[in-house]
Amino acid sequence: MPRRNSGPRLRFLDKRQCYYIVWTEGGRSRERSTGSADRAVAEAALADFLHIRTRDAGPRDPAEVLITDVLADYTEEHAPETAAPWRIAAAVKAMVPYWQGKTVAEVTRETCRKYGVSRARAPGTARRELGVLRAAINHAHRCGRLLRVVAVDLPDGAEPRDRWLTRKEAAALLRAALREPRVRLHLPLFIVIGLYTGQRKEAILSLRWPQIDLVNGRIDFNQPGARRTNKRRSRIPIPARLLSHLKRACQRGTELGFVIHENGRRLKDIKRSFATACDRGELAGVTPHVLRHTCATWLMQKGVPIWEASGYLNMTPETLQRVYGHHHPDHLRSAVEALS
Repeated sequence: MPRRNSGPRLRFLDKRQCYYIVWTEGGRSRERSTGSADRAVAEAALADFLHIRTRDAGPRDPAEVLITDVLADYTEEHAPETAAPWRIAAAVKAMVPYWQGKTVAEVTRETCRKYGVSRARAPGTARRELGVLRAAINHAHRCGRLLRVVAVDLPDGAEPRDRWLTRKEAAALLRAALREPRVRLHLPLFIVIGLYTGQRKEAILSLRWPQIDLVNGRIDFNQPGARRTNKRRSRIPIPARLLSHLKRACQRGTELGFVIHENGRRLKDIKRSFATACDRGELAGVTPHVLRHTCATWLMQKGVPIWEASGYLNMTPETLQRVYGHHHPDHLRSAVEALS
């Protein structure tokens, strides 16, 4: 028999050292953080919660909806359907202390600016977190909980990084990776795949052999049955140089296993061994994502048409032109010829 619903109440969670509002809804236990270990502050948060929850059902004015409720609903209802729910959870956790007790109507250019200042992190961090807040508000509106959408002002994004590897630097990185016995079977292969496909780290680490057609020379970086995300992945032909590396690696792997592995186990990350190889190769400012920058830059330097290169990288032509277009031999050529 289901327990009697005693309504929203406070509970102090020792593990989190914070008061939570807990209640039962639709047969499920739910909770909201008050963001405080102070009983008086928690009581005030509970009063606000009860005041707003007792309003009539249906879309409500943003002034009647707590931001923490919007974030909690978004985390519970939408995040599990994404490829990386932990990213949303981390952003929400970072935002709760600042937005606690505020309503959606209090989201303004000024409060967003102050949030960015309060984070004391790189502008990109606050931008990503406020992007989650924007998505949460849009989610609440789509679900019929808000009468209207409130604009979330995002800080300016950081300038695109222009770090890429020359052919000489790429060779130095590979030599450094090959000199380390513990990683020489998987790190060089990761680097080669990154350089010749321009795919993101996660796409390479999650790649399995059934996604590679060595006979017809094609790779599909989209995992079967996986949810599509904004971080798009490519289906591309395999360059000849990469194909020879993959054929050799296939002989060491298993039919259904991961392409990049350590003793058959999938690698969760490659950041540490990659950084070590960069140090040994005397390469500064290089991360695994620089391999994607490098591939895009090399394609532009070779004069590959924007539309073809963007398809290969699964990147929008606009992004490719904006970030890498200056490497193309035809960049601004018409303007120069007009003045010649």
